[in-house]
Amino acid sequence: MNTIAYILYLGLTYFITVHVGLVFYRNGRLYILQLLRGDERLTDFINRILLTGYYLLNLGYTALMLRSWQTITNWEEMLGSVLTMTGKIMLTLALIHFMNMSALYFFSKRKSHFHQSKK
Repeated sequence: MNTIAYILYLGLTYFITVHVGLVFYRNGRLYILQLLRGDERLTDFINRILLTGYYLLNLGYTALMLRSWQTITNWEEMLGSVLTMTGKIMLTLALIHFMNMSALYFFSKRKSHFHQSKK
């Protein structure tokens, strides 16, 4: 039973990771570009770093979750385990995404404040 649960879990996690990562990458560029007041080089650099970090974090977290999985004996436990593990990853990644966006927001405000005080 665990093998089937692992396959389902890894399939869901892969789909979520790739799909959401690409959406963040495409749409996040505009957000970051606006925060950095049109600095395209820095925006692209930060956006690539965020995508790479997102993928690495998700791979590591997925591996840790597999290691902590309990033995599954029936279909009900399997469905519950897959949904719980997938939900944990989704919530963790959403939290980290909002923390990243907040950090970028405060970084842009600090950069803006620094440029205004230099004048």
